[in-house]
Amino acid sequence: MNNKKPWYNNFPYLSVDEYFEFPPYQKEFDGIISTGGNLSPGMLMSAYLQGIFPWYGKDEPIMWWSPDPRFVLYPKDLHIPKSLQKVIKRNEKILLQGDENAFSYSTDCAFEQVIENCAKIERPDQDGTWITPEVIDGYCELHNLGFAHSYETWQNGKLVGGFYGVEIGKIFFGESMFALVPEASKTVFVRFVKDFDARGGKLIDSQVYTDNLARFGAKNISRQAFLRLEKKYLKDDRLKFFQS
Repeated sequence: MNNKKPWYNNFPYLSVDEYFEFPPYQKEFDGIISTGGNLSPGMLMSAYLQGIFPWYGKDEPIMWWSPDPRFVLYPKDLHIPKSLQKVIKRNEKILLQGDENAFSYSTDCAFEQVIENCAKIERPDQDGTWITPEVIDGYCELHNLGFAHSYETWQNGKLVGGFYGVEIGKIFFGESMFALVPEASKTVFVRFVKDFDARGGKLIDSQVYTDNLARFGAKNISRQAFLRLEKKYLKDDRLKFFQS
């Protein structure tokens, strides 16, 4: 029996202040920059700073992506469908009335629960989940370091929706969302976008096209345009070790 681990399992752990330079983009690889490595804080942060994110399946090595085009939402372009506007308005009303069925919202109160629910939720266009235990551990560690965040929706004291991602500088890199009741994730997303805009946020990265985000006004831009925006908006006092 061969007990030798694959080479990508032997990649060193990188602390959040260590930087890894990924290989250059090659068009013929259709957005895949490289494979292997790990999801240690330094590896993840290095990826985001270079316009790259991990996305892979169970029993596969980590695949690092930088697609062209890139699907993004400018906060000031947020479009709220009329049907969702009605849901939000009704929820505000019943919340003031003290109705326990009203949605309430929080930030970073249940990060691990959010990412675990994102892993469990069934998606019609996907066979299984890419959010493996390794992914959960990696992003929970990044959350503890203050870079990954969750946004939660509650109803009757239960977590019923939310999403998580990574915020650096003026960019939020969205990762995944879930909803156990209708509109639970959409309403908290609207709240987040408005708050992010008010705080000076400039760009929400949705990685690749989805109908859900398109309804909110997200659109494709070229990979080069995305990288130019990263260079402009990724400055963050917490990343001085990467910005010398």
